Amino acid sequence: MPNSKIDIIGPGELSLIVDMYNQIFQPTHEPAFFERRLQGRHNQLRLVASIDDNPVGFFIGYELKPNVYYEWLYGILPDMRRASIGSQLVDAANAWATEHDYEYTRMECHNQHRPMLHMAIARGYDIQGMRYEPDRHANLVIFEKPLHRDQD
Repeated sequence: MPNSKIDIIGPGELSLIVDMYNQIFQPTHEPAFFERRLQGRHNQLRLVASIDDNPVGFFIGYELKPNVYYEWLYGILPDMRRASIGSQLVDAANAWATEHDYEYTRMECHNQHRPMLHMAIARGYDIQGMRYEPDRHANLVIFEKPLHRDQD
């Protein structure tokens, strides 16, 4: 399991995340898609995980409400999956949210993304519910994690 270097990047480096996103997900998106989603969002955080100075994963999050931080998007390049990069990004995002006095983090995951579902449960997230996403005709599992709870 390689340890990745996790860096906070600024809005001007969004293209790095867009490039990785388009290698991982379909349909692909232009930077404007991300800029629109993040417009007006408070406490945006963009993380990039690198190994040997090569980007291998990313995270984007923002404040959902004053005490809840929303982990909007994670992505790990296919060749680096199952190497704990996702867990390292989750831990870094949770540490950042804790430092910024959020009480909870929340994420949503498509039901068919089994590795992400397993990772969320293993990292201490609780299932809060489900919602249907009509654009993708898929169910999303809603997870939430209290940040100040002692971990088992």
